[in-house]
Amino acid sequence: MKNSLILTLAVAASALAFTVAKPTNPAAMTPANETAKPAPSVYDFTVKSIDGKDVKLSQYKGKKLLIVNTASKCGFTPQYKELEELSKKYAGKVVVLGFPSNSFNQELASNAEVASFCEKNYGVTFPLFETVAVKGDQAAPLYKYLSDKTKNGAVSDAPNWNFCKYLVNEKGQVVKFYGSKVTPLSPELLADIAK
Repeated sequence: MKNSLILTLAVAASALAFTVAKPTNPAAMTPANETAKPAPSVYDFTVKSIDGKDVKLSQYKGKKLLIVNTASKCGFTPQYKELEELSKKYAGKVVVLGFPSNSFNQELASNAEVASFCEKNYGVTFPLFETVAVKGDQAAPLYKYLSDKTKNGAVSDAPNWNFCKYLVNEKGQVVKFYGSKVTPLSPELLADIAK
């Protein structure tokens, strides 16, 4: 009986030691790369159209996106013409998304004025969204994502002027950043869209 009691106490002590040593958080036992939440894609964002309606970017799944910060009173504003041409000529390959911005103090006062300006002067038919900040602490969530490599996995460039461009692949992943001087119909950009 004494031996049985000692054995029972020994088993209980072992169980207690195991319980104390065992981490209470099961995730702590899983390698970090298995618990890390995958970075969201562009498809996880909902933005406002230029007329104030919610637009889920997930509606563009399966197509490449060219996301551009635009402005109506900039030396690069004539790129609207090439963006429209790109949008029509390569409609099966890429969707152009224009985000007017006054981050560089060259945008019109209201979304209605921007929409009217783009349609009247450049015949813009590709999707335009409401005016947003594209840099700094005030940047829209989409632009914070686009310009942060720790979030998007590929690019760390924020727009440094109007008409900067981000190419997003068919899976919603950011692929490349282009500065303002890279025109929409440039060989470099067209080659990347064709990949």
